[in-house]
Amino acid sequence: MKNVRVVRHDQAEPAALDIGVRDGRVAHLAPAVDTEGARAVVDGGGKLAFPGVVDAHQHWGIYHPLSEDAGTESRACAQGGVTSAINYIRTGQYYLNRGGPYREFFPDVLAATDRRSYVDYAFHVAPMTVQHIEEIPELVRDHGVTSFKIFMFYGGHGLHGQSADQSSFLMIPPDARYDYAHFEFVMRGVQATRERFPDLADAISLSLHCETAEIMRAYTRLVEQEGTLTGLAAYSASRPPHSEGLAVSIAAYLAHETGLPTINLLHLSSAKAVDAALRMAQAFPHVDFRREVTVGHLLADIDTAYGLGGKVNPPLRPREDVEALWGYLLDGKLDWVVSDHACCRAEVKFGQPADDVFVAKSGFGGAEYLLPGLVSEGAKRGLSYARVAELTSWAPARRFGLATKGAIAEGLDADFCLVDPDHTWTVRADESLSTQDYTPFEGMELTARVTDTFLRGEQILRDGNVVGQPRGRYLTRPTRP
Repeated sequence: MKNVRVVRHDQAEPAALDIGVRDGRVAHLAPAVDTEGARAVVDGGGKLAFPGVVDAHQHWGIYHPLSEDAGTESRACAQGGVTSAINYIRTGQYYLNRGGPYREFFPDVLAATDRRSYVDYAFHVAPMTVQHIEEIPELVRDHGVTSFKIFMFYGGHGLHGQSADQSSFLMIPPDARYDYAHFEFVMRGVQATRERFPDLADAISLSLHCETAEIMRAYTRLVEQEGTLTGLAAYSASRPPHSEGLAVSIAAYLAHETGLPTINLLHLSSAKAVDAALRMAQAFPHVDFRREVTVGHLLADIDTAYGLGGKVNPPLRPREDVEALWGYLLDGKLDWVVSDHACCRAEVKFGQPADDVFVAKSGFGGAEYLLPGLVSEGAKRGLSYARVAELTSWAPARRFGLATKGAIAEGLDADFCLVDPDHTWTVRADESLSTQDYTPFEGMELTARVTDTFLRGEQILRDGNVVGQPRGRYLTRPTRP
């Protein structure tokens, strides 16, 4: 790869370097790599070469068959420069729509995705039962799963709103509870696994979706009774920011109580949520908190998002929260940016009546806009290319045990994408390679575009079009350089 400006997380400015690739890894990185004997020489056209995005938060298979999403949504990944997608998976309704032990469930997850993805992929796993907690060491040892998840609001709330029967929704035994006590025992199980595998401990972590079911249930009732708010404004008010802050505080104290130091606070959506996270970091300095934000919460608000397609958990917020998130990001207080990609086609997304936000499904796709959106909006705010590379690739790769990913550097996987930083275009859902037929970003003007993407040195996107056959691999973590 010649004629590119290589973006690195640890270098202030992009550097004019050639990228020499051998056997899927970066073999040479220098101003002028000798091309004699090269099988192929690619001219990068003077574009920026960003490290392949490590999108650490996606949901393949949540609304459509997992085998289908692995193919179609990995195409959208390639379109956005994503070369590694880490997906959340759990038992219960949605995904494979069944319960049971992970020793039976997870092999079927791997079979459903095998040889279907255009990008490399891994899975975070959610322990929903006591049996699942006992299986955490097996998941680490047998399947290279090193990251786990708790959905804090599931204790009394469904995926889309209030729920009176969590046992059926989660497909757990009738006498089981998915509550704060269960969250504590998950933390103890993860920490016990870190102690059992000390060489892997730094790569084993727990992520939490921080919202409080009791607050959400009460505020949903208030919003519906008052009837003055509609659409995304109503949904944001029904799941208020202090619900996030309270859940963050509970999660942090439980981490302190259980001695688990590797905690990831997912998709923080509001000023109050980040404020709580920073307060907890001060209160418990021995806990290594990492703070995540999504590109959706950085680009759209309750007024600018395109219709109810912007319903997501936690909700899109008013503009003041968006600006607060950018302030924290620019101040170095947030650790990585993700898409939270959850393809939900219109026939699934919108219920009856179609304009009722409380019956619409939660979640939307966005991997194809992650890097272009962050580069475009970041350019207006002084976010450096190096910091973008850190937020989208280096930091999540290091946290989640992907030592062969995260940077364009000798010895690492040759995952990179070419970005034209001066290409102004308008987001249109019908131009996305995802099967989702709408986007909350519809009509948004971006000023950077991914044109080409390479996975382990093989081109998977050329001039905006996916090429070749699926060659993505399941990533057994931690990977070794």
